[in-house]
Amino acid sequence: MLAVTREYIWPSAGWGRALSYMRHRLARIPGTPYAIAAGFACGAAVSFTPFLGFHFLLAALLAWIIGANIFTSAMGTMVGNPWTFPAILPATYYVGCWLLGVPHTDDFLGQINDTLGRYNLMEILSSPMATLGPFLQSTLLPMFIGGIFIGSVVWIIIFWILEKLVREYKHKRFAKRAKAAKIRRELRENGK
Repeated sequence: MLAVTREYIWPSAGWGRALSYMRHRLARIPGTPYAIAAGFACGAAVSFTPFLGFHFLLAALLAWIIGANIFTSAMGTMVGNPWTFPAILPATYYVGCWLLGVPHTDDFLGQINDTLGRYNLMEILSSPMATLGPFLQSTLLPMFIGGIFIGSVVWIIIFWILEKLVREYKHKRFAKRAKAAKIRRELRENGK
């Protein structure tokens, strides 16, 4: 288990090799370049929402709505991971505060910890709006608005890049297969 965890955090073959492998796996998935790229972009975009734990479901739902590949949407949620969340969550909060025109706190993570540490589970369950209402309005709403904005930008960028890469890859693969089939056909014809 420790070796699997270490491999996930730091691939033994290196990050370049891991990303190259991911690119080839992504391009070989059956489907149109649009469906593959849009699915991955959905997963990446959803990673910028504050709904941790629901990213797979939200990405799959969004991919289904726009006719994208649901499997690649799950792959795209890997954009949000323990390495990137420390940058993603504060960025969505600060951008959301800026978009809403509300003041922000300098100690974003401290505010979350203070709010969640102030109440016990029974208090939250018995009166959720009284205990978490201010937190939802001051922190979660800006994170949601900022996440939608940043996620939309990320969706456009990732879709544009991946759609082009997948289209090129599939075209080259098709041409290579067609050339090999032509050679096999010529060999059969000449052998008769």
